[in-house]
Amino acid sequence: MTRHLGVCYRTAWRLKHKLMQAMSAREASRQLGGLVQIDDAYLGGERNGGKAGRGSENKRPFVVAVATSEEGRPGLAVIEPVSGFTKNALSEWFARRLKDDAEVYSDGLAAFRAAVDQGHAHTVIDAGGGRAATEAEGARWVNIVMGNVKRALDGTYHAFDFFKYAERYLGEAMYRFNRRFHLEAMVPRLLAAAAGCKPWPERALRDVPVYGC
Repeated sequence: MTRHLGVCYRTAWRLKHKLMQAMSAREASRQLGGLVQIDDAYLGGERNGGKAGRGSENKRPFVVAVATSEEGRPGLAVIEPVSGFTKNALSEWFARRLKDDAEVYSDGLAAFRAAVDQGHAHTVIDAGGGRAATEAEGARWVNIVMGNVKRALDGTYHAFDFFKYAERYLGEAMYRFNRRFHLEAMVPRLLAAAAGCKPWPERALRDVPVYGC
């Protein structure tokens, strides 16, 4: 963006984050119904001299959920960071993001059982590991979307603060995915959404809440 617009990095950063904030705001009330495939994942990786594995300071836990038709075709998605993969965190997520008729399909992560407490039918997919797990019925599309999101972020952004700004970057991915069948209208609608968004000065853009801190 810096080279394309001929502006300094700081200006390009503000423009980028204001647009991503508008995308995230448009998706903030998105709810999924029907058959919903859900999986857990992490953004980011180990920093030099930092903790390794899931304890890395630059890793953000997030949830990917994809609603599918009875025929197994993917529909809308929700891609959002959470404070952690605990029963309390996912109970709050289910309450916000799932409609009453949602039927959940997930792996065996214990916290996903919170869906039952919220009144949803819950099917655990036991597909083992490896590539076969990504093709299992009830898990295929959520794995495809998750893989595409991670590859897109890794290929586009060589470095950014995963932990702090994950909500905006994932919000952008969600906005684009949910409008993939209406590409010609995506930019005009984004401009309208940005124009109707509340003011976001740089201080507000940088002063974002970080889950788990």
